[in-house]
Amino acid sequence: MTEEALRRRASDRVEARATALRGAILVDACSRRSFSRHTHDVFGIGVVLGGAQESASGRGLVRAEAGHVISLNPGEVHDGAPLGDGPRHWRMIFLDPEALAQAFAGNGVSAGTELAFPVLPRPLARHTVLSLQQALLEPVPDTLAIDGLLVEAVAHLLDRDEPLRIGPADPVWPARQAIEDDPAADRDLAELARMCGLSRFHFLRAFRAATGLPPHAFRIQKRLQAARRMVLAGLPLSEAAAAAGFADQAHFTRHFVRAHGHTPGLLARLARGSGKRAL
Repeated sequence: MTEEALRRRASDRVEARATALRGAILVDACSRRSFSRHTHDVFGIGVVLGGAQESASGRGLVRAEAGHVISLNPGEVHDGAPLGDGPRHWRMIFLDPEALAQAFAGNGVSAGTELAFPVLPRPLARHTVLSLQQALLEPVPDTLAIDGLLVEAVAHLLDRDEPLRIGPADPVWPARQAIEDDPAADRDLAELARMCGLSRFHFLRAFRAATGLPPHAFRIQKRLQAARRMVLAGLPLSEAAAAAGFADQAHFTRHFVRAHGHTPGLLARLARGSGKRAL
């Protein structure tokens, strides 16, 4: 092996992490290496974070650049070579077919359906896949978030242009009301979609259209609002967190800071000091 080849090999970085979803592994890699043609027995869904590469795929030669979503199917012959002098950086979720079965079902297609786009330059798809990757690595996994993001990610990668059929003025009202009435309840995506008589795919699109948020984010906001009211009423933080549906006080605090810019502990201190002072 030449000195240049050794230098390039030494600069490679490949990290693999288990995730909250059984049968799903997240791989983060930065490499100048060229890969020969090979296959996997799993699905892959990822994003190119930097650099660019050219690769063979089941749909011919493709080029992926920073910001593009990339995917592969079980048994699909592919390779990969960097473009330019630097490495390319990608983050990929590798999923057993069983791990994607519900996401295919949520889109109304069979589990053996092919992901149609080896490269997809669509910003919304990139945002969905990156959000899914983050959700899979959260210390406290949100099953509703993971299920919903998987359905959305697969929807982007199917070979169809599915129009949104809204129907009634607010077709997701039953699910919205159920979440508002009891935000602590741990309802899954299939249950919420059934309440509205929609497939999981159409439910997700209709819910976002009606509320501006996916269902898991909507539920988090309702949990935060419930917990905030309880803290202002004098309930200890740990008890407010549990009653609102958070896994623990740390989980509550993390989401509270993201939403309000300060800790719920500050809110509790202000509530004890002055019942009239609000944030």
